[in-house]
Amino acid sequence: MTAITPFLALVRKDLILYVNDKRALMLHLLMPVLLAAIFGSLFGGASKSNTGKIDIGLVVLDQSASGRKIAAGLKAESTLRVTELTEAQAQEKVRAGKLAVAVVIPAGFGDAADSALFAGPKGKKPELPLYYDPSQSTVLAMVKGLLTQQVMQTTSSAVMGSAGAATTARQLAEVRAAARTDPAAAQLGDFLDSLKKFQDQRAVADAEKARTGAKADSASEAGGMSMPFATRDEALSSGPKYNGYAHSFGGMGVQFILFMGIEMGIAMLAARRLGIWNRLLAAPISLATVVAGRAVSATVIAVGLLCAIFLCAALIFGVQVGSLAGFLGVAVGFALVTASFGLLIAAFGKTPEAARGIAVFATLIMVVLGGAWVPSFIFPQWMQTATLVMPTRWAIDGFDAVTWRGLGLAGAAPSIAVLLGFAVLFGGLAVAKFTRDGRG
Repeated sequence: MTAITPFLALVRKDLILYVNDKRALMLHLLMPVLLAAIFGSLFGGASKSNTGKIDIGLVVLDQSASGRKIAAGLKAESTLRVTELTEAQAQEKVRAGKLAVAVVIPAGFGDAADSALFAGPKGKKPELPLYYDPSQSTVLAMVKGLLTQQVMQTTSSAVMGSAGAATTARQLAEVRAAARTDPAAAQLGDFLDSLKKFQDQRAVADAEKARTGAKADSASEAGGMSMPFATRDEALSSGPKYNGYAHSFGGMGVQFILFMGIEMGIAMLAARRLGIWNRLLAAPISLATVVAGRAVSATVIAVGLLCAIFLCAALIFGVQVGSLAGFLGVAVGFALVTASFGLLIAAFGKTPEAARGIAVFATLIMVVLGGAWVPSFIFPQWMQTATLVMPTRWAIDGFDAVTWRGLGLAGAAPSIAVLLGFAVLFGGLAVAKFTRDGRG
């Protein structure tokens, strides 16, 4: 009982001082909520659509029917917001970072693409210039895919319809000439010959309908080759619908709780420098009691902050916690990591000034590699594996598990176990250092 009384008094003192420090409360509670709201909105928030439209520039120099159809197809894409520009304007906007990609449909592209459709790998193919921001290579790949679809559909429609008979006749003549020296070209000639017969039949039918006043059948003109399948997207998780705010609140909460751990360690170093520890230890209080009291108070504050942060996430941004037990387990595990991290700073730090710089750098590394700013699934595969040595990675994955993934206590158990392991490691190193240094 004698040992418990000073221990509880030290914990109570730390809690009262922290609650009365309005600056610390603002930094550790309001700032993570604000930043989490910003990051959550960047990653889709709670909306059904996680991506906005991509702004691209379009330069149409080909006024043929094929060129206009390609341009119209791009404008009809639901994922693109197309702005027609001159080539000089497009280049300037891409250089300035105002557009991610600009597509140029050069003069004569439609006719050249029609002629190149069956030209084979050795045939000359027209170029389609694409200007892009070097930082937007992912957007470039997406635009290329959509552009390929539109060009193939338009070109195949033009070539295989009755209007493409002249192009087919010219290609057939070229293939027959090449077949004298290349027997493989004869097979393409057979195909083109059949296509030419189909086009001639379609032309006769369209002419007859035009003569009688009937509506011409333009299916072969408008159809062309299209995607032979349609996708059905279905998001799967054990818990509620994915909410980008759930991940961002976990990440920002982890970041600012670690900053609180830094302040705890720096405060202990400052207390040692001012001789406060010596006065405490002059009383009938052991070093273990002082260290344990500081660790417990930091753990209680960290758990309280995490609960308050996620309460804001639930009330304001609709984040759902699927397992309260799992959430508390991860929160307590990470709070213990934070407390032991603060002890580690206090144990190994020489001065408050030097320790602060090193601790902030280490914290930022742990936060970034742990996936607090950018989700870890965006990392390269090797980095996703390497970052498993970071306690922040396990904490953030644990919060993801008990919120939008809905995995419950069992899903959070690995994260809780690893966090407790890190807490024991950090705390053990700190205690060993304190013991070796004696009474400080």
